Amino acid sequence: MTSDMGKEYILGQVEKDMKQHGRGVCTGPDGRRYEGEYKDGKRHGQGVDTWPDGSRYEGEYKDGKRHGQGVDTWPDGSRYEGEYKDDNGHGQGVFTWPSGGRYDGEFMDDKQHGRGVYTWPDGSRYEGEYKDDKRHGQGVYTWPDGRSFEGEYKDDERHGQGVYTWPNGRRYEGEFMEGK
Repeated sequence: MTSDMGKEYILGQVEKDMKQHGRGVCTGPDGRRYEGEYKDGKRHGQGVDTWPDGSRYEGEYKDGKRHGQGVDTWPDGSRYEGEYKDDNGHGQGVFTWPSGGRYDGEFMDDKQHGRGVYTWPDGSRYEGEYKDDKRHGQGVYTWPDGRSFEGEYKDDERHGQGVYTWPNGRRYEGEFMEGK
């Protein structure tokens, strides 16, 4: 059945009450296209959403929202693969940037939050705790030249007790404030 409801063009199974149910395709006036499963008029189950700008989500839906396992890709080359809850990256996931940066760890409400590992294109690496997309809590940062810092972070900077080690073995152990 097809229907023009003023907002979307729907092709697929529709129940008596005009709610999509089962597999279907829906194209909106903005060019957004969804192909997948519906339940009670909402995206529910497996589906693929594509936007005119080239963005794409493929994965699970629950009650009209991304929920479960899925993959988001953007035109700039960014990519998120992992768990979703209520339309946000939430749980374990991997986010990759076009620059080559990569975060592998926990997410909460589309933000790096919990334990994770961020690797920069130059080989620098941070493994530790995150809060609201920032290094926050205990962590270890290593540089390609062999330097390392192990200790406390606050708002993305070294802050609190820590140990800074140089490749020649020299160490500084003590209190760090606002990255210094």
